Amino acid sequence: MTTTELHTVGDFAAASLGAVRVLEKNGIDYCCGGRRTLEEVCAEQGLDASEVRKQLEQAITAEPSPQRDWATASLRELISHIVSTHHEYLKLELPRLKQRLQKVLNAHGDKDPETLQALSRVFLGLWQELDQHMHKEEMILFPAIDRCEQASRNGAPLPPSPFGSIANPIAVMEREHDSAGQALHQMKELTGGYTLPEYACATYRALNDGLQELEADLHLHIHLENNILFPRVIEMEKARR
Repeated sequence: MTTTELHTVGDFAAASLGAVRVLEKNGIDYCCGGRRTLEEVCAEQGLDASEVRKQLEQAITAEPSPQRDWATASLRELISHIVSTHHEYLKLELPRLKQRLQKVLNAHGDKDPETLQALSRVFLGLWQELDQHMHKEEMILFPAIDRCEQASRNGAPLPPSPFGSIANPIAVMEREHDSAGQALHQMKELTGGYTLPEYACATYRALNDGLQELEADLHLHIHLENNILFPRVIEMEKARR
């Protein structure tokens, strides 16, 4: 695919990690909003679409070669990458962030109680939702996708499914991705774009750094599912019916 064939924000994000960085620099949502056209998003945000497209094309052509082309890799390999890289990251990092957040609340909760308590509520809600979300993917959706891919490779009929079309659970996962994206946005707003207050200690700095890293990782995580994995699965199912 040439850069002239790229239209949606998700198309560009899928093309290269360099393009992802350009989208992030311009504040463009490429995960939950990945199906919108670049022109539409730029118009809404007051950005020069031709200039952003130029930056994206330069980033894509300058990148020597992608680490892995997830648009052509097997679905099993893509799922393995999502679980081992992004799910494992969340399982390790979310408890650490909770500990930092609790320390900040204990040390500085009296200085800005409204903001810090709201941040805690949003974070804990996100953690609970992500924990359930990953469990459903690993125990239900991802195994179903793997069975469908194996059937497709063997030229066999798609296996029966308790949820009908694979598009049904995917729609649920996408709604949960939207909810996670909203939580990330709330946390960013509550912290003023992760701006540190004057009284911030080392733990506060570590908390803000960790939240920014969480945001970046979740954006890539959701992008891989919404813009690459899920569309490929739905197209595979359509082709086999």
